Amino acid sequence: MIHLRLGVNIDHVATLRNARGGAHPDPLAAAEMAIAAGADGITIHLREDRRHIRDADLAAIRAGIAAPLNLEMAGTEEMLRIALASNPHAACLVPERRAEVTTEGGLDVAGQRATLGPIVAALGAAGIRVSMFVDPDPHQLEASAAIGAAVVELHTGAYAHGKAGELARLAEGARIAASLGLECHAGHGLTYDNVAAVAAIPQVMELNIGHFIIGQAVFDGLPEVVRRMRAVMREARGAPR
Repeated sequence: MIHLRLGVNIDHVATLRNARGGAHPDPLAAAEMAIAAGADGITIHLREDRRHIRDADLAAIRAGIAAPLNLEMAGTEEMLRIALASNPHAACLVPERRAEVTTEGGLDVAGQRATLGPIVAALGAAGIRVSMFVDPDPHQLEASAAIGAAVVELHTGAYAHGKAGELARLAEGARIAASLGLECHAGHGLTYDNVAAVAAIPQVMELNIGHFIIGQAVFDGLPEVVRRMRAVMREARGAPR
């Protein structure tokens, strides 16, 4: 059985801190706690408007953890400069709009190749593993491979919201990604109740989960939620398909 990695997104620890100001709760402390409980890596999204994670958080987390750090970022020159300076293990390019509450869909790699190509090349040349956050659409997957990305992260939001046929689209997207030589990750809206079916897709190598884990931690504590999510993922991965 291939180990399915869990990346814990800690953005909303920063959201809670920023609601009142000050330094508590500390995103770095959350990252350390999640890793100790079994997370394979930490994901953070440094947004243009700095609504949750801030530049100082990126620096502190990058320096403070030994586990891989995945930096979600818009495909802009500002974020490219920050990524090159901070040198995370991986960078995941995501669409970003100021008005959205959270990321609402996948990146249009096929339509933005001229803009994204130099960014992917610069990140790759610096030794940063580049991922594209995309819908499970063959054209976007093919464009991601053509642009030089090493990884695609499939947007699971439509599946999480119960849209008919989305699980089959995710499974087919993962199969296509693997056939193109792309490592396949998945994430967005995953919970205890819906993660198993995605975790069971054999080509998926990593799940990145944030909002549910941080929200459930209010009731159960972060270590317990990370451990339980890992257990659900392991069970799904080991079960017959």
